[in-house]
Order: sequence, then C-alpha cells, then structure tokens
Amino acid sequence: MARVTVEDCLSYVENRFALVHLAAKRTRQILKGSRPLIDPRGEKPTGVSLREIAAGQIELEWEKEEE
Repeated sequence: MARVTVEDCLSYVENRFALVHLAAKRTRQILKGSRPLIDPRGEKPTGVSLREIAAGQIELEWEKEEE
C-alpha cells in the first residue's frame, strides 16, 4: 500500500494549512459514519481522508465571515 504524500494532496488544496483543515474535517465526518468515497482497504480514517483528497474527491469550501 503506497503512502499518500503532502505533494500528492497539494495539487488539489492551495496550501498545507488548508490541507490539514480539510483532512481533519473529512476524518471527523468518516468517524461519525459518513461513507468513504474510495475503497478504504482497511486503512484508518485519516489515511482514507488523505487518499480522498489526493484523488481529487474532496474540495475545501471556506466559510465566509459575515460583517
């Protein structure tokens, strides 16, 4: 099983901060029962979320602050 690198994910996310934010958010969704968008292959939820990001399955939508 090949590892997912930060460089694999950065082509879909604008920076490392956004990557950490997106991976943590998706991991929490998976832990709460959301179905993985890829075959989990027995991986932990964090690995699954990073693989989803590297595959281009997940996008980050920033919440706009109201003035």
